[in-house]
Amino acid sequence: MAIADKIDTSIPWRAGNARLVDLSGRLLGAHVAHAGLIVLWAGAITLFEVARFDPSLPMYDQGLIVLPNLARLGLGVGAGGAVVETYPYFVVGVLHLISSAFLGAGGLFHALKGPARLESDFFDYRWDDADKMTTILGIHLVLLGAGALLLVAKAMALGGLYDPVIQDVRLVSSPTLNPLTIFGYLFGTEGRFWLAGVDNLEDVVGGHIWIGLMCIGGGIWHIRSTPTAWAKNLFVWSGEAYLSYSIGAVSLMAFIATLFVSVNGLVFPAEFFGPTLGLSFDRFPVFVSPDRALTARVWLANAHFWLGFFFLQGHLFHALRAAGYSFTAGKVVAVTRGQMG
Repeated sequence: MAIADKIDTSIPWRAGNARLVDLSGRLLGAHVAHAGLIVLWAGAITLFEVARFDPSLPMYDQGLIVLPNLARLGLGVGAGGAVVETYPYFVVGVLHLISSAFLGAGGLFHALKGPARLESDFFDYRWDDADKMTTILGIHLVLLGAGALLLVAKAMALGGLYDPVIQDVRLVSSPTLNPLTIFGYLFGTEGRFWLAGVDNLEDVVGGHIWIGLMCIGGGIWHIRSTPTAWAKNLFVWSGEAYLSYSIGAVSLMAFIATLFVSVNGLVFPAEFFGPTLGLSFDRFPVFVSPDRALTARVWLANAHFWLGFFFLQGHLFHALRAAGYSFTAGKVVAVTRGQMG
């Protein structure tokens, strides 16, 4: 192994992937292994919850994490939101465990045996290569769009979704495609709680169709195009900058999820998550149920809120560092905007 291909030990181990910032192959291994750990957790917790699930008690009263989310997708439930079989949950858990084994093996290979740097033109990259970075962005957008359309397929053809309006699982055969309705939620002309004001599955599925097609279209555009001079000068093009953008996006999604789980009883049905919540400022901002019961909706909303808050702090920290600010010196020590390779 060449000296340039060794891990940067001048960076402390607690900095994690920062030690691999110039080793694209090793960084890929870390990311694949991380994905494997996430999928392993999802599979293990699903099987754990299946093993301790009590169908005689409300789902939201049993401290469950993943089963309520599987139930709202129409898996294993029937009329009134009653769980009629747990076998689909078992299958989901096992599939995640099997997937985690493959991801773990791939992560170990790239972290230990594969090339330290990805060598092909397709996989290799430089952090300051704006064209390559936007191509990677485009690939991610296409994958996100495909994920949104998978939910559409589940709703329209693969068993349907649970609809709390009729308290049963149904196919969504006529999703809303009218852009005035769909984008009305975004611009405040539809619903009471912004995006979380959606009150029917047709609009939910229609929104996913629009999001899926827009993400795929935008992804293809980013893959086939190169950034304009305006875009190149607007952003900082470095690994730490991309980290700050990503953490900022995760923070925004966490806050939106907080709103949804708190007030929306359609996509987070009361049968599985408990009654919708209010906001209390007794000491800190905390979302509470009307009867103060610790339901799944309560801790899920609060967890998303505080995770979003701390992700926001991480975004600001890394954004300042990416912009050239040194927390050690207490001042800007470098100008990074527009430095392109």
